[in-house]
Amino acid sequence: MPTAIVTGASRGLGLALARELVERGWRLVVDARGAEALEREWSGIAGVVAVPGNLADFAHRRSLVAAAGGAIDLLVNNASVLGPSPQPALADYPLDELRRVFEINVVAPLALVQTALPFLAPRARILNVTSDAAVEPYEGWGGYGSSKAALDQLTAILGAERPDLRVYAVDPGDMRTQMHQEAFPGEDISDRPPPEESVPGLLELIEGDLPSGRYRAREVAGVTA
Repeated sequence: MPTAIVTGASRGLGLALARELVERGWRLVVDARGAEALEREWSGIAGVVAVPGNLADFAHRRSLVAAAGGAIDLLVNNASVLGPSPQPALADYPLDELRRVFEINVVAPLALVQTALPFLAPRARILNVTSDAAVEPYEGWGGYGSSKAALDQLTAILGAERPDLRVYAVDPGDMRTQMHQEAFPGEDISDRPPPEESVPGLLELIEGDLPSGRYRAREVAGVTA
């Protein structure tokens, strides 16, 4: 039974992907900052170990890897933060908030990878969830977008440094999630697709043999290596 760590698995894309992996016979270690939401989604689910906590905490990262109990076949860095809502222009962006966004969206994923590397199985997969805001200059997205751009580059370099692994940055596209709603407070985002529609593309990266790189989930769905 393959083992995966999936962060941010109490809602949105992380929850949708984790549910699909369970259906496919994976053993999971999942986390989220909100213990109550994590418990509500995963309590009593066979083969799933839920570990609430903040990825910025060293002890929490160690706990996730320890809970895997051995070889790790997949690490999904999905947990992230948006930053202030409504999102401010860079001229007004609070620098303490910017540091927090980078800590959670860039430093913490790399730190978890560093912690997990000694336990990764041969040809294990690392999926870092990114965004089109990493490459498009949307007004107001300077904090979140620049953090995802940094994550993209870390992912690309890790893939070059570790050819024994498959290392992916995956853009899931627009989704109808709580984070997306926070980015557009007061607006109707019901026209956005649910996160479940992005899952097939992630599964192609997990189960296929595409080379390390950056992919859009909805474009890669159905592609074979």
